Amino acid sequence: MFLVYFNSLIIISITILMMMMASLLSNKSNNDREKSSPFECGFDPKGNARLPFSLRFFLIAIIFLIFDVEITLLLPMVIIYEKINIQSWMLVSMSFLLILLLGLFHEWNQGALLWAS
Repeated sequence: MFLVYFNSLIIISITILMMMMASLLSNKSNNDREKSSPFECGFDPKGNARLPFSLRFFLIAIIFLIFDVEITLLLPMVIIYEKINIQSWMLVSMSFLLILLLGLFHEWNQGALLWAS
C-alpha cells in the first residue's frame, strides 16, 4: 500500500517539475517581429480596433469561403460515383454545378472578382 502512494507521489512530483521547467524555458516575448507587423488583411495589430475596414476585403473573403465549401461538397461526388444510381448522380451533380456556375457569373457581372481595382 505504501508503495502505491510512494509511486503516485513520485509521478506527481515529476509532472509538476516538468511543467515548471517548461514554463521557465518557454520564455515568451510579447514584442517579436511577427506580432508587431500587419497581417494578411493589412490591419495594424497595435492600432485602433474600431477603424473601418474595407468592404472589398470582406466580400473577397466571403467568396473564398463559399467556393471553399463548394469544393468540399464536390469531392465526395467523385467517390460515390460507383455506389449510386448514375441518373440521380448526374442530376445532383449537374444541378450543383449549375448553381455554382450561376453564382460565379453573377459575382463576375457584379464586379466582385476584379482583384486589382
